[in-house]
Amino acid sequence: QVQLVESGGGLVQAGGSLRLSCAASGRTFSSSVMGWFRQAPGKERDFVAAISWSGGSTYYSDSVKGRFTISRDNSKNTVYLQMNSLKPEDTAVYYCATRPDYGGNLGSWVRRASEYNYWGQGAQVTVSS
Repeated sequence: QVQLVESGGGLVQAGGSLRLSCAASGRTFSSSVMGWFRQAPGKERDFVAAISWSGGSTYYSDSVKGRFTISRDNSKNTVYLQMNSLKPEDTAVYYCATRPDYGGNLGSWVRRASEYNYWGQGAQVTVSS
């Protein structure tokens, strides 16, 4: 089993920034893809960003490209999501997820929640207007 714990959520004004962290523990994969998803009230869970094991390949949704940055520190088993220029529509519970990295560049498959094996419990991000 892999445990994922998100932190860093909170309340911020529009235009502000937050950084989410997701720490992995337990029987982590020898190499993993890490992803961030979000779910607003009454809506489906949507893909936000993903990063390969090496960090050399990243993938973003169009709605956050240019504002959010995903990164990782494998020595700490932690992935980060730096969120800048936040908008009220970014308000959601943010989840991190993980699956094995089989190599190669990331593709559109990272958008599918079904591709991931383990999920965190979520962190609330609220952006006020």
